[in-house]
Amino acid sequence: MATNMKRNIDVQNSDQLPERSLTAEVDRNHAEDAKFYLVGGGIASLAAAAFLIRDGHVRGCDITILEALDKPGGSLDGSGSAESGYVVRGGRMLESKYLCTYDLFSSIPALNGSKSVTQEIFDWNETIRTSSRSRLLRNGKREDSPAYGLDEHHLLTLGRLSIEPEIMLGNSRISDHFDSSFFETNFWLMWCTTFAFQPWHSVVEFRRYLLRFAHMSSGFNQLHGIMRTVYNQYDSMVRPLRRWLDDHGVAFQPNTRITDLLVDETGVENRVRGIVCETARRRLEIPVGAADKVIVTLGSMTASSSLGGMDHPAPLNTVDSTGAWHLWKTIAAGRPEFGHPSVFADHIDESKWLSFTVTLRDPTLFRLIRDMTGNTPGEGGLITFAESSWLASIVVPHQPHFIGQPADVQVLWGYGLRVDQPGDFVGKPMSACTGREILTEILGHLRIDAEASRILEHANCIPCMMPFITSQFLRRSKGDRPHVVPDGWQNLAFTGQFCELPNDVVFTVEYSVRSAQNAVYALLGLDLAAPDVYKGQHDPRIVYKAFSTFGDR
Repeated sequence: MATNMKRNIDVQNSDQLPERSLTAEVDRNHAEDAKFYLVGGGIASLAAAAFLIRDGHVRGCDITILEALDKPGGSLDGSGSAESGYVVRGGRMLESKYLCTYDLFSSIPALNGSKSVTQEIFDWNETIRTSSRSRLLRNGKREDSPAYGLDEHHLLTLGRLSIEPEIMLGNSRISDHFDSSFFETNFWLMWCTTFAFQPWHSVVEFRRYLLRFAHMSSGFNQLHGIMRTVYNQYDSMVRPLRRWLDDHGVAFQPNTRITDLLVDETGVENRVRGIVCETARRRLEIPVGAADKVIVTLGSMTASSSLGGMDHPAPLNTVDSTGAWHLWKTIAAGRPEFGHPSVFADHIDESKWLSFTVTLRDPTLFRLIRDMTGNTPGEGGLITFAESSWLASIVVPHQPHFIGQPADVQVLWGYGLRVDQPGDFVGKPMSACTGREILTEILGHLRIDAEASRILEHANCIPCMMPFITSQFLRRSKGDRPHVVPDGWQNLAFTGQFCELPNDVVFTVEYSVRSAQNAVYALLGLDLAAPDVYKGQHDPRIVYKAFSTFGDR
């Protein structure tokens, strides 16, 4: 295993790292040592690079990460400043059974160098455990441990789904299995806002979530077991991982859009022989040698994201400047083993929603939320406004939420699932609202009136429209998501949210990391395996507790 290398660097400037010229890659003579090209700079590619080094003993200088954006991290992002306003498009939920994620980050030192990222996360969550006293708010009043409201028919359907094979469920919707009363229960209200499900999403994905998180059901209405990072996930996870990769010599090539793969399909096994790239200056082809490997992150749930401002809404942008969806469609044409990207990419009305990040220079809102909910920042987790036409929720994280965030600045995050519905206080669809109007709507649900003008005066609310954010939940059939290593290919693997990993659940960091671990071990032919997915549903005690909990009306 590679030795963790540590050095003292200014974490505020850790994104300013050296780049290696692509021209040198194109002109090189193939050496005996294999080269590894990782398409996409999200957590899946970063994890793959780390596993190549740690478990495959690959030299970092033989790994190149190609990314269309100007920095790594993909959907695990965090940006902005106290002056311009902070932005977090969204944060992925963590919990203790993310075995691949914690395996990876046990080898990555935290930014302060005192412990691993994994140990930092576990220590932090011993200090601040999520325990919501206000999972739902109705009429400005909190509901502590809200009852689930499931009747016998709902419970029987949940039980049936938990044992029915996926092949029997096909590409049906959640709403194909429940009547309308199910979608009015507190269970659905908490479930859909915790995980961002819609009634028209895949019942197969819904089933996988039921099984994957069965061990967390007993405290679900108070968000027990949900874990957080010290800062936003970009600062707490991506930055330390990126620094470790840089210390090991991995080349990160930003502002490089991959448009196609050149392939040789004349042999017994197919192989990638070249990568077609576009930069701001030129189009070029990277030759892929006989021993080289290519790992591609398919699709992007945050592609085409657009930002608004305090006085202008976030536009709906359907043009993907990163090229992630275009690349998948291009290479999948005529190759069914590469999956069917249109199933996920061509239904924006079913996959979009809007988030918002609020930067505050006045403590009034945080004080009022603390008094109303009974939770200090970082302790309560998601707060959903049960009566919201937007189905809006907010999270009040521990402060500071960003490294370098001033002590007199607070940051909160929120999102809405029904972005085309008129608001209850502003009377406009969330998708058409400015940051000021979104924050006004939230203050209305919090029943904050007298202090509203003061809060708005010192706030900067930045909306973010994400057209593909739940595309991985869309209805699918077998084969729509390709295997990590597609059948018949010798030097190509896929990672990310749109490849197929039996039993595990998409829309998680764990899924991306697990796909990367599987890809690396398979391509290198290592006698290693990723940790098995935790299957609490096979423990009768967990099953009994789950159904006893959900049966509490």
